[in-house]
Amino acid sequence: MQVAANRVVHIHYTLKTDEGQVVDSSEGNAPLGYVHGSGSIIPGLEKALDGRNAGDRFEVSLTPEEGYGPRHEGLVQSVPLSAFEGLGELQPGMQFQAQTNEGPRVVTIAQVGDESVTVDGNHPLAGQNLNFEIEVDGVREASQEERNDGQVREEDDSAPKIVGADGNPAG
Repeated sequence: MQVAANRVVHIHYTLKTDEGQVVDSSEGNAPLGYVHGSGSIIPGLEKALDGRNAGDRFEVSLTPEEGYGPRHEGLVQSVPLSAFEGLGELQPGMQFQAQTNEGPRVVTIAQVGDESVTVDGNHPLAGQNLNFEIEVDGVREASQEERNDGQVREEDDSAPKIVGADGNPAG
């Protein structure tokens, strides 16, 4: 079955930086499942998967604009150390959810000073090319409920089963 809108797609993936460092991978885990066309994965990867078939293996490199976007230096701010009172010892790399004018945003501590903390609201992969190795593990029609909210429900026994590359139920 071909990847298209309103289908549940399961992929195995490895994400690497331009330097070849593995950033994320589904290796050793269940494949990632998503509803194609729901916007639940980055736009460039969804576009690269469109029209693929169960069993397809391919590599795709995405620009920052196709992935997590460019870095925005305006999302790097200095915050008084007192704003983190009661949270223990702060270290670079720690992440917190902050309330912003645009709603909640995850921020990463970039630097801890004597009186202030520098936080970065950019996605950690913003501004970077994303290099994926992909295997389409299975494709099936999404249930009406999955289409409505874009959430995959594998435990739903009434949902159509994942079809593997050989046309038989996968798994």
